[in-house]
Parts: sequence; structure tokens; C-alpha cells
Amino acid sequence: MPAWRDDRINVIIGTLVHSQGAYILPRFLANLKNIQELYPASRIAIATSEESMADGLPGLLASIGLEADIIPYRILKPSYARDRIWNIACGREAIREYFLSLKGPEYLLFIDCDMTFDPSIINIMEREIHNYDLLFSGYPLKKYGIGLAGCGCMIARRQILAKVRFRCYEFENHEVIFEDNLLEMDAYLLGARIKKGIFVYIEHYSRENDYRSINPRPVGLFKRTINNSAFRCYAIKASVFLKYNLLWNIKKRLDRNL
Repeated sequence: MPAWRDDRINVIIGTLVHSQGAYILPRFLANLKNIQELYPASRIAIATSEESMADGLPGLLASIGLEADIIPYRILKPSYARDRIWNIACGREAIREYFLSLKGPEYLLFIDCDMTFDPSIINIMEREIHNYDLLFSGYPLKKYGIGLAGCGCMIARRQILAKVRFRCYEFENHEVIFEDNLLEMDAYLLGARIKKGIFVYIEHYSRENDYRSINPRPVGLFKRTINNSAFRCYAIKASVFLKYNLLWNIKKRLDRNL
């Protein structure tokens, strides 16, 4: 159990950190500090599979004046697997298990460390998840398009996270089904109430000073339709059967043509 009082915490902010994606880490951590200052009933959990990163994070956090729980984890994957999705799925699962080990927090907010966010993100996401179990806020992808159902900005209630886990597929042909796809499918099949939209200002960095940003705005009919959870659920099931990620490959073609 943590040394701090988990019954005073309502939201756990979970993020994964690895050296490959740490090019804005000081900026991201400073953003985290601002987020926590605006929502003191939150606690930060940082998962990493790299021993050097786990060793270096306490000093970096101290230099910013930020407290966080560091969660080391192992990457478990088939012998033929080579995609980095296993790192992501295992890290998110480590944070989910950590979250469920606490008795107080009601929500787990996932944000990615190559983005920065409106410091009011928790208040915004907590307001929008009212009457829902799972809420995705869209963010710009690094090159083109907008992701509306990714875990780069997602909040979930405890009751649904107790019933699902983070997992992924990589087939021997190296086609991949992402962890957020499977989370959405599993949650939908359990009857979870899922909401998607663009609720938060986000900057998504591809390099230290190169980013795409997005402001809160309504989502058009076409994008709402192709991101409908019922449609996506059966497309994901078909992807698993075909060992080919239909959603991702269709999305890439659509985004390039829009």
C-alpha cells in the first residue's frame, strides 16, 4: 500500500515513460505538475520497463517538485513478436493493476508523455464522463488525422476497469491489434457506456519543438459514424479473425484523403 492516504485521492493519472519517447519529458512533467495543482485530489503513476529510466526519474521529479509513484514492469510477449505495442499494453496493464490495488480513487486517467494538455483536463474529463463508464478525448496524430478512441487521453471508471484488462495481438505476420482497440471492444461487449469527442486542448509532439494541436470542438457526422463503438467492436472482432487491422488500415487511407 502507498504511504499516502489513497482515500483522499479521486483520480490516478497514469502514463508510460520510455527513453524512445521521452523527448519532451521535462515539459510533460511540468504540465503534469500544473494539472495536479488544479486538481489536488489526484495522484500520478508512471510506468516504465527500463531500469535506467526508473533509476533516473526520482531525481528528475524532485527537480520539478513533483511526486509520483514509479511502477517498473516487464514486457511479456510471444517469441516472434517485435512490435512496441507489447511495451505499451504491458505498461497500461501494470498501471490498471496498480489503480485497482487502491481503495479510494474512482477514476483512472491515461495520458501520453509525448503530449501536453490543458491543465484543467481532469475537471473537463470528470464532467464529460458523467453517466458514462469510458471516455475518450480525441487528439491529433503525429503526421495526419485525429485519433478519437486512443488511450493517449482516456478516463475510465473503476467499475469497468475491474472487468477488463489491457492486452494486444501481434500475429506471426506481424499485423497488430492495438491495446486501446481491444479495451474498447471488451468494454462494449460488457455493456459499458462509452463516449468519444474532442473535449481537451492537446499538443502532440513528434519532436521536441514540433507538434500538432487541437482545440475542443464538435465531431462531424462522418467521424462520429466511423468511430461508433458498435461498428468498431465488430470491425475489431473481424480484424482478430482476419489477422489484419481493418480499423487502422482504413483510417490511414481515410485520413490521407480528407
